[in-house]
Amino acid sequence: MTSDWSDREFPSTICLFDVDGTLTPARGIVTDSMKTTLAKLRKKCVVGFVGGSDFVKQKEQLGDNAVDMFDFCFSENGLTAFRKGQKLPSNNFLNFLGEERYAKLVNFCLRYIADLELPQKRGTFVEFRQGMINVSPIGRNCSREERDRYEQFDLEHKIREKFVIALKKEFPDFGLKFSIGGQISFDVFPEGWDKTYCLRHLEGEGFSTIHFFGDKAFEGGNDWEIYSHDATIGHSVKNPLETEALLKDLFHL
Repeated sequence: MTSDWSDREFPSTICLFDVDGTLTPARGIVTDSMKTTLAKLRKKCVVGFVGGSDFVKQKEQLGDNAVDMFDFCFSENGLTAFRKGQKLPSNNFLNFLGEERYAKLVNFCLRYIADLELPQKRGTFVEFRQGMINVSPIGRNCSREERDRYEQFDLEHKIREKFVIALKKEFPDFGLKFSIGGQISFDVFPEGWDKTYCLRHLEGEGFSTIHFFGDKAFEGGNDWEIYSHDATIGHSVKNPLETEALLKDLFHL
């Protein structure tokens, strides 16, 4: 079923991109150069993005016209999804876990954070999203400077890594996975609801080649599962500039 994409040079090929650190700087805005590269790429193949953030946050980075820039938009790993600007069926983390278990999980996270000794703490330590919760020891309300400082502190003291170990020990039977991504937080979501979830939306589209580009393509990183999936060709990048260079090389843009 490739008729929808017959205007592309390679209608059975799709390129999927992580957002933070791949298409944009972390929590930064997409550059005009990247927009131009993506527009050229869409003449070659189908283009989509997949990220853990909700669609509002993704539009802050990619622009209000994100649904027009991409053929597929996958927010919260694909639990919220758009195809050619049309919304696809969604799913919900709370329905999966139930109110009682959800409360136990959040209460544990808040108690754990309360006992952490960090250089700064701000606000929004647990953010509820449709398909997950995002947990940030410093709090998502921190400034960009505080975010950068915390990232270095976390790399040195492994705050998030130890936090995840504690959660795995406390909730071994909740059917959850944990993924460290970005600078200040990690995601908690049902098993199988990582970025590979978005691949369900591509079934029946006739894609024989699925490229994925991400900057957290290592075990424990939030790009790992889709990067290493049998259905994808994974490309690890360090930043948006490297993404652009790789696309120009692969597709002769």
